[in-house]
Amino acid sequence: MQGLDKSPVGAELRGTSKLPWRGLAKGSQKNLGAFSLRCLDTKRVVLCESAIDAISVFALFPQILAISTAGATPNPAWLPHLIDKGFDLYCGFDADETGDKLAGKMMQRYRSVKRLRPPLHDWNDVLRAREPILSVV
Repeated sequence: MQGLDKSPVGAELRGTSKLPWRGLAKGSQKNLGAFSLRCLDTKRVVLCESAIDAISVFALFPQILAISTAGATPNPAWLPHLIDKGFDLYCGFDADETGDKLAGKMMQRYRSVKRLRPPLHDWNDVLRAREPILSVV
């Protein structure tokens, strides 16, 4: 995760074993920055709940800026900066009760934000459903 000045402000963690877990590295300050991937000439932004979802949505739509909010956060401290810069903002939080509820709160607070609901539970599920599993021959 980087701050606006490109300095490191933390890291998102995600388990890859059978027991799923997610979190932030010790000392992370998610209100000071975010994990993001971007096409240089875009004004379209998709906000995701996690870094893996930001990576996935960027793989699906490489013409956008994908940003993780490191959790379903309806009011990240850096969001007004993007609004002031005139970005076209989409809330791509998970397609579940929490994602829908917090996306609604974000859109209520920031009227310019629109909902981009993944057709499966999250954007990583969408990407995995589109990509064949590699097999060793």
